[in-house]
Amino acid sequence: MKSLAKETAIYGISSIVGKFMNWLLVPLYTYVLANSGEYGIVTNLYAWTAFLLVVLTYGMETGFFRFANKNKEESDKVYSTTLTCVGVTSVIFAVFIAVFSQPVANVMGYGNHTEFITLLGIVVAMDAFGSIPFAYLRYQKRPIRFAALKLLMILGNIVFNVFFLVVCPYLSSKNIHFIDFFYNPNYGVGYVFVSNFLSTLLVTLALLPYVKVKYSFDGALLKKMLRYSLPLLVLGIAGIMNQTLDKIIFPFLFDNKVEAAAQLGIYGACFKIAMVMMMFTQAFRYAYEPFIFAQHKDKNSKAAYADAMKYFIIFSFLIFLGMVFYLDVLKYLIRSDYWEGLRVVPIVLFSYIFQGVFFNLSLWYKLTDQTMYGAWFSIVGCVVTFALNILLVPVYGYMGSAWAAFVCYFVMMMLSYYFGQKNMPINYDLRKIGIYTASALTLYALSFLVSFDNSKILFYAYRTFLMLMFILLMLKMDLKTLIPSVKARFFK
Repeated sequence: MKSLAKETAIYGISSIVGKFMNWLLVPLYTYVLANSGEYGIVTNLYAWTAFLLVVLTYGMETGFFRFANKNKEESDKVYSTTLTCVGVTSVIFAVFIAVFSQPVANVMGYGNHTEFITLLGIVVAMDAFGSIPFAYLRYQKRPIRFAALKLLMILGNIVFNVFFLVVCPYLSSKNIHFIDFFYNPNYGVGYVFVSNFLSTLLVTLALLPYVKVKYSFDGALLKKMLRYSLPLLVLGIAGIMNQTLDKIIFPFLFDNKVEAAAQLGIYGACFKIAMVMMMFTQAFRYAYEPFIFAQHKDKNSKAAYADAMKYFIIFSFLIFLGMVFYLDVLKYLIRSDYWEGLRVVPIVLFSYIFQGVFFNLSLWYKLTDQTMYGAWFSIVGCVVTFALNILLVPVYGYMGSAWAAFVCYFVMMMLSYYFGQKNMPINYDLRKIGIYTASALTLYALSFLVSFDNSKILFYAYRTFLMLMFILLMLKMDLKTLIPSVKARFFK
C-alpha cells in the first residue's frame, strides 16, 4: 500500500498538475474563441482523436506489462517487439490520413478544413507510438521521468496555445507585422490543433532516447501478445466509445448543426470542469496496473486489492464533495454563457467514480487472462451509451448525454463486480464503502438544505463545515493510524 500510494502520488502530482495546466486551456478557449460552437468543434475532434488513439495502441500497453512481468529476463525483447509493432501501424495510419484527408474530412463535416484532419491524424500516430516508451518508463519504475515528459507535452501545448490565441492577436492588433508570414488572424480554432501538433512533436523527439534499445523482434512472441491484447482492443474501443461516443454522434442528432455545435461546446466545457475526478482516476491507474501484476503472486494480494478499492472510493468521494460544494467558484473558469451547463457536473463526477471502480474491478479478468469479459462489459456499456444518447439527446440535449454516461458506467461496474466475485472472489469492505457512499450523498443533499442568499461567507462556511464532517469520518474510520505518524514527522 505504501509503495502504491507513493507511485500514485508521483503520477498523481504530474497528472493533476499537468491536467490542471491543460484544464486552464478551457477558460482560455471559452473566453477567446468566438462562440461555444467553435469549442464544439474542439470537443468533437478531440473525441475522435481519443477513440483513434485506443485503436492504434490496440491493448499493447497492457500486453507489454503482462509479458514483461511474466518473463523479466526477456523484458527487452518484449519491449522491442511491442515498439516495432505499434510503430509500424502508427506510420501506416499517418500516411493514410495524409493521403485521404479530403474524403475523411468530408464525411466528418469538416470539408473546408482538411488540415484539421491531417494534423490530428499525425498527432494520434505520434501519441500511439509514444505510449510504448511511456509504458516502458512505468515498467522500469521511473515515475519522475515519466511525469517530466508528460508535463513537457502539456506545458508545450499551453505555451503554443497562448502564443497563437493570445500573443499573436495582440501583436496583430498593434500592427506588428513580423508574425504575418505564419499567422492568420482569421484561422481561429485551427491554432488549437496546430498547438497540439507542435507539442506532441516536441515530446516524441524527447522520447527518442528510450526508443534506442537492443533490437530484438520475436514474431512468435508477438502472436502471443496479440492474442492477449486484441480482446483488450475491443475493451478499449468500447471503453473509449463510452467516454466519447456522445461527443462524436452529438452533431448528427440535431437538424440544426449550429445549435448542435453550440450545445456540444457548452457540454464539453462543463464536462471538463469535472476532469479533476478523471485526473485522480488516471493517476491511480498509472500506478495500479503495474502494481496488480507485481502483487499477483503474493499471498496477501487479495487483501491489498480490497484495501486499494476502499481507499480509491474514499478519496473519490472527497474530490466529489470538494467539487460540488465549491462549484460556485469553479464556474468562473468558463465564460458566463456556458454556465447553464454546470448542472451536468455532479452527474459526470459520479460517472467518473463508477469508471474508476470498474477499473479497480477489472483486475480479475486481466490476472486470469479472461480479457474477453472486459470486452463484453464495455460493449454492453457502449450499447447503453448509444441507445440512451439516441433516445435522450434529441429531447433533453446534453443532459441526456450526461445521464447516459452515468447509467453506462453504473451498469459496467455492477456487471464486473458480479462476474468478478464468481471467478476471483475478493472480500471488499462493502460495509465501509456503503457508509462512505451514504455519507457523501447525505452531505451533498444537506448542502442544499440551508440557503445563505445574503452572505457568501456563511454559504461557504457551511459547505466547508460539511466537508470537514466527511474528513473527520475518514480519519475516524480508516485514517486514524496515520495521525500519530504525521504528528511525529511534523515535529521531527
